Amino acid sequence: MANESLDMIAFQIISNVGSAKSLVMEALYAAKEGDFALAEEKLAESKKYFVEGHKVHASLIQKEAAGDKVGFSLLFMHAEDQLMSTETISELVKEMIEMYKRFGE
Repeated sequence: MANESLDMIAFQIISNVGSAKSLVMEALYAAKEGDFALAEEKLAESKKYFVEGHKVHASLIQKEAAGDKVGFSLLFMHAEDQLMSTETISELVKEMIEMYKRFGE
């Protein structure tokens, strides 16, 4: 796989998961203000972006599993790091929103 196409894939991942991470944080801020409906909307929207980023990543894994060697770059490593950190942040934010709900009762 050419480095140019790998770079484009990396940018697709970074763009999608970056949007997902921003929306997750917006969900947390909404929950902090007690607006749980908005928080849920932001989480749902975030998930759509995360899934898109994950699909792009999964396509690379499938290519490599099929024998098409996928190159590696610092940019791609950054994309994977963003993917994984966004997944972790999303799970933590969901738990934090649940805590805000309980404290508000």
